[in-house]
Amino acid sequence: MKAAVYDRYGPPEVVRVLDVPKPVAADDEVLVRIHATTVNRTDCGFRGPRPWFIRPVSGMVRPRYRILGNEFAGEVEAVGGAVTTFAVGDRVFGYDDGAWGGHAEYRTVRENASLARIPAALSYLQAAPATEGSHYALANITKANIRAGQRVLVNGATGAIGSAAVQLLAARGVHVTGVCETAHLDLVRGLGAERVIDRTAVDFTRDGEVYDAVFDAVGKSSFGRCRRLLTPRGVYLSTDLGPLGQNPLLWATTPLLPGRSALFGFPRHDQAMMNDLKDLMERGQFRPLVDRTYPLAEIVAAYRYVESGRKIGSVVITVVPAD
Repeated sequence: MKAAVYDRYGPPEVVRVLDVPKPVAADDEVLVRIHATTVNRTDCGFRGPRPWFIRPVSGMVRPRYRILGNEFAGEVEAVGGAVTTFAVGDRVFGYDDGAWGGHAEYRTVRENASLARIPAALSYLQAAPATEGSHYALANITKANIRAGQRVLVNGATGAIGSAAVQLLAARGVHVTGVCETAHLDLVRGLGAERVIDRTAVDFTRDGEVYDAVFDAVGKSSFGRCRRLLTPRGVYLSTDLGPLGQNPLLWATTPLLPGRSALFGFPRHDQAMMNDLKDLMERGQFRPLVDRTYPLAEIVAAYRYVESGRKIGSVVITVVPAD
């Protein structure tokens, strides 16, 4: 089978599309013929590797995982003898940031892993990017206990995490303000934001409104700059380490003090989460935002584009012809 492989750390050019052995499903696994996957910031970080401290996970000297790709969507081609949840022909989407393997024509998945059937109305290309950004968004929304009627500002509302956050918050009845560039104001309103701030024209940290939470989905601001936007018990959420790596210290200390705090929702994923996302997509309350698609043969170009900082939503890789 074809797969995007990397055997050393470095720029996008270290990734090559090669022939590798096709996996065989074990007794408790399904074999998925992958139709679509994504290239995201996590893939770029492991390929880099950056930040430096991920090396114990990614591999100290050389990559531990030759085939990256934590999101995928495809068709079940074979099932192990003990599998009862899925059947041959099922259209499925999944997430795996442990074994990776999405940048390939086939991969095996345990029956009880983060795997679910694709809603009938969605294509493989629409389902593949449904998990990475959304599970970070969901973890932070849950950590902050954000509820209907509250007011939340999302900085980076067009990214994979931010666009998911806007939709998931709106689905909960939250009053959302999105921050984005001029060209995407209508797009963010369409995702469910009641109010949109043009970051190229206005410094959102000088906004006159106050919020129950500020979610910095791109890590471009700081707790200090956003503190004035928060209610007396408001929370600052960020998916990044922050200036000079300050956020982990803030996550550990500010919740212990009265008043405003900085939080981080450590993401977890399982089959229940996958089915929750499936239900949201079936109800039309969540739809992954897709920027561009590339064939597997052009995955190096996809990496370059993701690292350019210009992408909105997700970058999808087509592994077999589009359905």
